[in-house]
Amino acid sequence: MPAVSKGDGMRGLAVFISDIRNCKSKEAEIKRINKELANIRSKFKGDKALDGYSKKKYVCKLLFIFLLGHDIDFGHMEAVNLLSSNKYTEKQIGYLFISVLVNSNSELIRLINNAIKNDLSSRNPTFMCLALHCIANVGSREMAEAFASEIPRILVAGDTMDSVKQSAALCLLRLYKTSPDLVLMGEWTSRVVHLLNDQHMGVVTAAISLITCLSQKNPDEFKTCVSLAVSRLSRIVSSASTDLQDYTYYFVPAPWLSCKLLRLLQCYPPPEDGAVKGRLVECLETILNKAQEPPKSKKVQHSNAKNAILFEAISLIIHYDSEPNLLVRACNQLGQFLQHRETNLRYLALESMCTLASSEFSHEAVKTHIETVINALKTERDVSVRQRAADLLYAMCDRSNAKQIVAEMLSYLETADYSIREEMVLKVAILAEKYAVDYSWYVDTILNLIRIAGDYVSEEVWYRVIQIVINRDDVQGYAAKTVFEALQAPACHENMVKVGGYILGEFGNLIAGDPRSSPLVQFNLLHSKFHLCSVPTRALLLSAYIKFINLFPETKATIQEVLRCDSQIRNSDVELQQRAVEYLKLSSIASTDVLATVLEEMPPFPERESSILAKLKKKKGPGTVSVTDLEDSKREGGELNGGGERGPDTAAMAASNASTPSPSADLLGIRSAAPVGAAPASAGSLLVDVFSEAGPAAPSAAVNDDGFLSSAPPSEDPAPPLPEADELLNKFVCKNNGVLFENQLLQIGIKSEYRQNLGRMYLFYGNKTSVQFASFTTTVSYPGELQSHILFVQSCSCMFRNQYTSENWDTACYSTSPIFAH
Repeated sequence: MPAVSKGDGMRGLAVFISDIRNCKSKEAEIKRINKELANIRSKFKGDKALDGYSKKKYVCKLLFIFLLGHDIDFGHMEAVNLLSSNKYTEKQIGYLFISVLVNSNSELIRLINNAIKNDLSSRNPTFMCLALHCIANVGSREMAEAFASEIPRILVAGDTMDSVKQSAALCLLRLYKTSPDLVLMGEWTSRVVHLLNDQHMGVVTAAISLITCLSQKNPDEFKTCVSLAVSRLSRIVSSASTDLQDYTYYFVPAPWLSCKLLRLLQCYPPPEDGAVKGRLVECLETILNKAQEPPKSKKVQHSNAKNAILFEAISLIIHYDSEPNLLVRACNQLGQFLQHRETNLRYLALESMCTLASSEFSHEAVKTHIETVINALKTERDVSVRQRAADLLYAMCDRSNAKQIVAEMLSYLETADYSIREEMVLKVAILAEKYAVDYSWYVDTILNLIRIAGDYVSEEVWYRVIQIVINRDDVQGYAAKTVFEALQAPACHENMVKVGGYILGEFGNLIAGDPRSSPLVQFNLLHSKFHLCSVPTRALLLSAYIKFINLFPETKATIQEVLRCDSQIRNSDVELQQRAVEYLKLSSIASTDVLATVLEEMPPFPERESSILAKLKKKKGPGTVSVTDLEDSKREGGELNGGGERGPDTAAMAASNASTPSPSADLLGIRSAAPVGAAPASAGSLLVDVFSEAGPAAPSAAVNDDGFLSSAPPSEDPAPPLPEADELLNKFVCKNNGVLFENQLLQIGIKSEYRQNLGRMYLFYGNKTSVQFASFTTTVSYPGELQSHILFVQSCSCMFRNQYTSENWDTACYSTSPIFAH
């Protein structure tokens, strides 16, 4: 940068800034600014042409006013005029004003681009740097279109000065980040890569930032940079601090360049060339050796620079994951940092060791530090360090130490920060399931987890324990006994009640032989929690009660008494009311065999990946390195039996032997979907797309014995209503949606919704023929006592072909009498 002469100082600007600082109030400041703005505006509009110095001074004042938070709506043209000046200070102020105040959509962009082109072609290094800085600061797409092809030429030109090359590399990086589709390296690729061999360290430092960004998007085009990067890194690592005096920072040679080189190498796999790989391994060993040497300075800057290189080297070692010796050495070095007095170093060490724990070469070395990590989990003051310690315990866990780590994590949960409790719960649940040798320990762990941190136990966790208990005959009795004992605590979390209701409803008979856990005792224990629970839990308990009637006939009278009370059959919640009424009726009219069939024990769940893992990954959020992602490479054993993304719903336990029970399956199939065998519909049966939850169905559908569409071909002649029509109608006792009537000409479906005593019903009419229906009219008839309850009826009179039409009713229903459409 050229020296600024003494006469270039702007006295008027200094006086204005002094006046602003001396203002006693905001009002005085605004008054002074408005006065100055008026003066500048009059100067710019005056007849007398301003010289470069005056323009520079007034533009500086406008820039200062803008930085104070005031809007500036003039002066842009004067700033553009400064760009054409041959004086450095005037051109500098012009570019500064443009970079700060000119919008990328401004009408002046074309003029600015012309001025920049003139400076780039001037071969004046100072002016070229100013122009490149302006392009990088504005970074608009228009500028990328104008200069994306020009800047690479400047960057690789042999006669370009080093300072300009640095600016060109960083400017090109900025344009590539904002408009990657416009920055095409093409013929310049190899010449840009060879900038890594440049003699000027500043050029190499700037170029490597550009090359790293380009390599991440186009690794194959820039793969030749690996050998050059290794060569440059070797020269830096083996040099003494006196060899690179201009780039030595507190006795550490070129620390920023070293870190960037190591980061660039992480974009590629290990070098295939044996000589290059050997040289790189030698560099990494040298870096690890230097970390063991006594510090050359006591200043924190020295240790920061040295440790920055060390951690980047360890990241590269972990990335390659192919040198057992280096991995173990890196683990030992990080282990020394676990007890360092610097919190940041402890944090970084724990974070890096989480990644090392996923390597088969270093996993055992990481496990040797388990006591130190457990101590960090208990004693660290910083919550972020404690969280990294928990992550590391999770990552180093295997069958040999699972019980110890799970016990420590459970112990920590009692005092853990609220911000990390949910994540800790998920990790404990995953480890307990993944490394459980005996299932009784798994059940104990999950129930203990619910007891300690019940508020943070998501549905996925307690769903999972129920799935596993159902799938494992050998643990069902122990689970029933354990959950029965847990429910006897005076204060019991609602999730514990859910698990207890489900397991006792299914397997309470396995512990009923003990007088202390007789059927009536079990029922009374569950019912004592009923009034303290939310509606979904009460619904689950009602399903458990009807299960008890099947398991223990002697409890039938007691349970019917509970179901019959007004608080159940007249409950304000429609779900609880419906369950109570249906369960009471079912227990009263169904024979023992029917009851045993309907309330049969839940079938085993299909084996799938645990949904808790997905929950933990989602909890981590995008862009973060999750331990669950890293540990995929060291999975051993496999999951326990059971699986499933689905969880046991409050009524699913009462469903009978469905092949794949739905999460929302109800006891009587009120919300059940069509069976798996039900055929989908095509254009010939349009209503199925509206009503069926099982998906669209087959062409030429007819109605089978169950009232669902089948693939039987229709006859050519129109047919009367099928004999199963009454069965279709009867199904609406338990369903809101479905097919009401069907023959080979017409299909009528109903879709309804209800809220308390109000309802809305839609009738859909489907033309199943290829002929258009003309003058199609519908009328609604209903018994006289219902007339006052029909609020609104919208009938239709139309013609339609190969489609469906509809009508809707708004009703206030106080009667159960049927309503028929003709």
